[in-house]
Amino acid sequence: MKKIKKLWASRVFHNYFLLLVSFLLLEILFHLIDGISIFSVASLRVFLGLNLVALFFGYLFSFLPRLLTKILNLILVFIVTIYGIAELGFHNFLGVYASISTNTQLGAVSSYIKDFLASFEWTFYLMVIPFFLLLIYYIFLDKKVCLKMPKKKLTHLVVLMKMVPVFLLVLLGLLYCVTLKVPFMQDKYQAISTYELFKKPTNASLVVRNFGFTFYGILDIKEYFFPGESFSSIELDPDDLEPDHGDDPEIEKVKYHSNINNTTWLDLINNEKDEELNALNKYFISNTATTTNEYTGVFEGKNLIVIMVESGNEIMLNEEYYPNIHRLVENGLHFTNNYSPRNICSTGNNEMSAIISLYSINNNCTANVYQNNTYFESIFNLFNNKGYITNSFHDYYDWYYDRSVIHKNMGSGTFYDAVDLDLDFSYNYPAYDTWPSDGELMEQYLKIIDQNGVDQPFMSFITTVTSHMPYNMSSKYGDMYMDLFPEDYSMELKRYMSKLKVVDQAIGILLDGLEERGILDDTVIVLFGDHYPYSIDTEKINVALENDLSVDNNADRIPLIIYNSEFESQEIDTYTSYIDILPTVANLFNLDYDSRLYMGTDALSKEHESLVIFIDGSWKNENAFYNASTNEIHYYTNNTYTDEEILAINTEVRLKLEMSGLAIRKNYFRYLEKALNNNHTTSE
Repeated sequence: MKKIKKLWASRVFHNYFLLLVSFLLLEILFHLIDGISIFSVASLRVFLGLNLVALFFGYLFSFLPRLLTKILNLILVFIVTIYGIAELGFHNFLGVYASISTNTQLGAVSSYIKDFLASFEWTFYLMVIPFFLLLIYYIFLDKKVCLKMPKKKLTHLVVLMKMVPVFLLVLLGLLYCVTLKVPFMQDKYQAISTYELFKKPTNASLVVRNFGFTFYGILDIKEYFFPGESFSSIELDPDDLEPDHGDDPEIEKVKYHSNINNTTWLDLINNEKDEELNALNKYFISNTATTTNEYTGVFEGKNLIVIMVESGNEIMLNEEYYPNIHRLVENGLHFTNNYSPRNICSTGNNEMSAIISLYSINNNCTANVYQNNTYFESIFNLFNNKGYITNSFHDYYDWYYDRSVIHKNMGSGTFYDAVDLDLDFSYNYPAYDTWPSDGELMEQYLKIIDQNGVDQPFMSFITTVTSHMPYNMSSKYGDMYMDLFPEDYSMELKRYMSKLKVVDQAIGILLDGLEERGILDDTVIVLFGDHYPYSIDTEKINVALENDLSVDNNADRIPLIIYNSEFESQEIDTYTSYIDILPTVANLFNLDYDSRLYMGTDALSKEHESLVIFIDGSWKNENAFYNASTNEIHYYTNNTYTDEEILAINTEVRLKLEMSGLAIRKNYFRYLEKALNNNHTTSE
């Protein structure tokens, strides 16, 4: 008993124990609140990691005056507490965990802080319990239970206790390293090894599940300042490649959408010294090329207008409230299982993904960070190559995303924002009249059509804004049509639906304007939403929908409609996302493109895989939903997967996300375009 008291009297052990208990309680609360199992093998690694952190700071603070040590312990636990609450909030709000890599966007999103905080569940604040327990201990109990060590009699013990933590740190560190590689500590469903994930924490959800949120924060800081080098090596067998059929007169009924000559590409691979670029070369050339089908060229030569609706979810499909959007459904392809998975910067990143068919990087505002990248295979450039007038529109200014640069580099001939279009809007958020009217946007858009003339085909990408949050405060368009909706709907939901009414009217203005100009039949409209309406509880939205948004990422289920006035209504039930829009449109318009360059596929082709990939590595199809955060699979049918099949899908998902991110970081498509052009010039 005396030895225990003496051990407790050691300031190192005392600090270590208090910090460990605090961190451990925080992790348990975090796991329980976020639905992550605490009864898993990974919990052992989390526990070892917390021991390392607690022992390190406990030893470090032991050299300081006792009062200062107490203050620093409280500050440290408070910081971890606030960080944990923030991560719970981000995961609830955006579907992903925050990263220090998103710091470039802090100035822009700081105006949303009230909406962000308002979305917090009350359970998130249970995270403050460990901090207050530590505070209570220091105020009322510390002096009663903490013994002072006699300096003369225990001098050697003091020296020993000062050295023991160093040895313990080394031992714990070695044990921790063992858990990264030992087989029984690996997840059988995980396509990336725990060791690779530790070196380069690219998937936040997997990192949190494997290492805990505290260690995720540490690894995230490490990755920001000292990024790891890790990518999947791709083995390439030329015999497995799709053959070049472009010039084969024997091929009449079926044609591969692969316009890059394999021989040229293989020569590039054989001469490329950069391993990352060659991994990308091998990955893309080995992708399965899609073939022509009954939908190929049905819209060839027509105009195209792509409309991405701000916060547009399936509520838009209500015929009673939104008749103009329903007109699109009545004469269009309606993809009933379409998703717009959330990420750190869903509007800009999902817009980017729809334009280039690549997944954004999950821990940054990819569209902004890599705004100088170019993409010769983008939807703009495919239509540029066909002689179309291309342009893009957004009825706000370049505060959140640098579209004037981003869209130009993605191939848009001209980008127009709210300033260019002389729209009435407020620079201050939030304000009663913050967002402009999408109706006014469409009126100005029709004027641009008149200026350009209708003799030359055009392709436009329009991003709306009226239906943007906030919904928890009075606003011009949020209040305008509130009386139309049931009284039992929440105030936030009615304001959101009121704003959607303005969007629907804008669609009506566009359709009527195209008809007045005699080009409605010659125009195709693609409409989809960027993400579900943040800051409204899913329970409040559920009252207006048949699907429960709180389960299986249903909140990310968003309409996708491809409309033409002369087209018959069809429902397509294959699972799709914004990543499939570009290759689907390219086939419908019979554009010249290489389908292997896209992460999505033509959703109407036989090669399309019915699968939605979420940014955290989760996935969903008609059979099941796999949750990467919890490592659980929920089946919808009797068709179950073996462990090997789940691992195979996870490996495919990992490669798509990883190679997409690597392609963006390396500006791969600028490189490929130059390399192919140089090769073509040399061969001539």
